[in-house]
Amino acid sequence: MDAIALGPVLLSVPRLYALGIALLLLALSAWLLGLPRGEHARWFNGLILAWLVGARTGHVLLHLDAYAEAPLDILKLWQPGFHGLWGLLAALLWTGWSLRQHLLRLIGAMALTVGAASLWLVLVTLAPLGGGMPIDELPDLTLENLDGETLNLRELRGETVVLNLWATWCPPCLRELPLLAEADSRDGVSVVIANQGEELLQVLRYLDDQALAFRYPLLDPRQELMVLLEAPGLPTTLLFDASGRAVERHVGELSRAQLGAWLDRHHATP
Repeated sequence: MDAIALGPVLLSVPRLYALGIALLLLALSAWLLGLPRGEHARWFNGLILAWLVGARTGHVLLHLDAYAEAPLDILKLWQPGFHGLWGLLAALLWTGWSLRQHLLRLIGAMALTVGAASLWLVLVTLAPLGGGMPIDELPDLTLENLDGETLNLRELRGETVVLNLWATWCPPCLRELPLLAEADSRDGVSVVIANQGEELLQVLRYLDDQALAFRYPLLDPRQELMVLLEAPGLPTTLLFDASGRAVERHVGELSRAQLGAWLDRHHATP
């Protein structure tokens, strides 16, 4: 499980881990550091802000090409894209500056911060709430396209396949469709957008209105892929390499940097 659905809202499990650890850090630091309440609040609030800015900045610098194409994506903080080590470094720098007049408390705050970051890394690695791929390879499932022609997904072996589950009522699904259309134009990449549970006319009208063209727009009226992929909500995207093996999965809106990194790692060269 990499996300939890609360109604139409998807909550990333790694971000839930981060929230829980932040609350734990807040409680432990208030108890152990002995800082006055106002000074503690200033340090802790600055710590969270420094981590977010540092982690986002590090990620952007490591994916400059992707963000150069769409600079406003830097501000889309709901998308994936935070570098933990850069965030930790920024948090430690803030701690060193804000508590520079309290040496023992500074050392304690740094130790707690490193401990919190380490705990988050352990939780993300061990995934106690579940993780891993729900399937190993392209599913043996036949669906119809918008022209009524059938396609078995396993017929797409031989190319890198991006399989995306979406619906017209889902705003993050719609935001990422143009990005997926760009990926569909790459040699050796097949993008399959499988609409979940909607009527043909509704899907066709939306794609036509937005001038979005895909080679494999499919209909999944019984939402069989939602079950097979154990998708907690929409959008859900999986990447399969040229041999049909599942190699990446993301629940929620994709970013340009994330999709680009996927394809750079697994793109099949024709």
